[in-house]
Amino acid sequence: MTAPRNPAALRLDNLTLTHGRHPAVHHLSGRFVPGSLTAVVGPNGAGKTTLLRGLAGLHRPEGGRVSAEGEARIALLPQVASLDRAFPIGCLDVVMQGLWPRSGAFRGISAADRERAVQALAAVGLGGFERRPVGSLSAGQTQRLLFARLLVQDADILLLDEPFNAVDAKTSADLLRLVRGWHGEGRTVIAVLHDLDLVAREFPETLLIARDPIAWGPTAEALSAANRLKARMMAEAWAEHADPCGRAA
Repeated sequence: MTAPRNPAALRLDNLTLTHGRHPAVHHLSGRFVPGSLTAVVGPNGAGKTTLLRGLAGLHRPEGGRVSAEGEARIALLPQVASLDRAFPIGCLDVVMQGLWPRSGAFRGISAADRERAVQALAAVGLGGFERRPVGSLSAGQTQRLLFARLLVQDADILLLDEPFNAVDAKTSADLLRLVRGWHGEGRTVIAVLHDLDLVAREFPETLLIARDPIAWGPTAEALSAANRLKARMMAEAWAEHADPCGRAA
């Protein structure tokens, strides 16, 4: 990756994301400032993955909006389970999928494109895996592969959904170094995480949500005992068959 042309920000204005008009993210407003490194945390079912999909433009808002400042390129690292490992495809082909947003899926692959993909595999510790079938990879290797695809996208805003989940300690450390590097380049990084110790150690900003926003700001403040308790109590009070969100109509 090279440094982005311009630091990029995302603004959320009264954003509501729903499933069947039942809120998953409820009336969230705020701004991911340019070059920020932000963790998104909350109980299971709090809307964290839905929020990332909304930020990536893959989940249409029921109300409010998401807007990027400038012509920012946005890339999403999905959860590793989203990759169909049974599909007969090689690692290099998966990485080159990251070139599609700018080049199109049906454009011929140039020698430069191929070299970028090869270098991305090497950067995540998968040098020599170009022809390796995806189905033969371990969980940690699969996550490295998804990071390599993200590398070739060369985005200004990076959305990471549980990037260190179910991988070994060495893989986590290697991938965390990539995240630190992106932050050092001035990219805006937003990551859904469960490990609060990791969040406190590595992420300066945190958004704590329980469908409704609980706190958004410096990590030590956002993850105060009072805020964590409020999120837990809201999660325990969830009713899966509650009425649809009337304010999002």
